Amino acid sequence: MRKILILFAHPAFEKSRVNKCLIDGIEEIGGVTFRDLYEIYPEIDIDPDAERKLIEQHDVVLLQYPFFLFGMPALIKEWMDLVLVHGWAFGSRGTALKGKWFGSVMTTGGSRGAYQPGGFNRFTIRQLICPLEQVACLCRMHFLPPWVVHGTNAISREEILRQKERYHAMLARLADDATDLRRYGGLEYLNHYQTAGE
Repeated sequence: MRKILILFAHPAFEKSRVNKCLIDGIEEIGGVTFRDLYEIYPEIDIDPDAERKLIEQHDVVLLQYPFFLFGMPALIKEWMDLVLVHGWAFGSRGTALKGKWFGSVMTTGGSRGAYQPGGFNRFTIRQLICPLEQVACLCRMHFLPPWVVHGTNAISREEILRQKERYHAMLARLADDATDLRRYGGLEYLNHYQTAGE
């Protein structure tokens, strides 16, 4: 079984509807380690050594966050800056992450149509998160397409529960050693894994 590390950051978690539901029961999925970075580091005092040891024990690293203003919460960026350092994560001697998988799980108020060329936000999600794909490349990791819940401003409770079920099923699939993750690389969204020929 692959081990999955989910690094979760929501700067306004008390107002969350969708992410609260998505993470409910998530640690019951075999192979999943869930870490709420704002809960662990309320003073933003990240322990890089502890975080590196944890990553080394996992095969898949997923960043989960609300997609605010076309980016990630500041704590995730701070985490990346302090943990993914030259000589460990990248550089000629930085091979600690080589071969691991890296991706993101995002919620956004905008519809999928809003994230298209010519749409309200002008760019696709994949275009807007291309720095994460480059981080994966720099660290010799394999990049997974994002898993995205759109339209969170108007989503119904029933749809949130459906998305939770799909998300948890996707995590179980990622944890399964029998799943060839390379098959997912060409997808726009990881949400589409069920139509990737399996």
